[in-house]
Amino acid sequence: MADIDTGGGGGKHKGGKVRSKKGSTRVDMTPMVDLGFLLITFFILASTLSKPSSMTLNVPDKTEKVETEPIKASKVMTIFLGKENQIYYIFGKAANEDPELKTVQFGPEIRNAIQENKRKIGEKDFVVVIKPTKESTYKNLVDMLDEMAITKTKRYALVDQMTPDENKLIDPKMK
Repeated sequence: MADIDTGGGGGKHKGGKVRSKKGSTRVDMTPMVDLGFLLITFFILASTLSKPSSMTLNVPDKTEKVETEPIKASKVMTIFLGKENQIYYIFGKAANEDPELKTVQFGPEIRNAIQENKRKIGEKDFVVVIKPTKESTYKNLVDMLDEMAITKTKRYALVDQMTPDENKLIDPKMK
């Protein structure tokens, strides 16, 4: 609190001059320091609690070429992201082998399909290939990566180009 010293100063005394009172002000800084520490504490806690959460995505180094053995088509689930949140997938065959193309939605349908196919093959050998089409949105891709995290699928790949056989397979469904 600010204290005002009221002692001293001039006044009417016997035979003295009339002088104005001089008030000295002394500001106590203790509450201001307390408030400063409270604000610092609040902002430190608020900033650590509001850290943005992000998904880690391991991407191989472009300069490093790693030799891998070919993966059998019977162990691969290929997922095509279409327009209007549609998902098409084939399992166990390449697009040129006339596979059965299934259509599902985001959420429990695709999650169940991934888990079912993972059980058939085994977690160690199961691979998912995600291929967004030109009609899909960025949100669809992020949602699919979320599904990979939810289903704990460790081996998946993002491929940005579709083969002509895949285009022939998908085009009738997209119209």
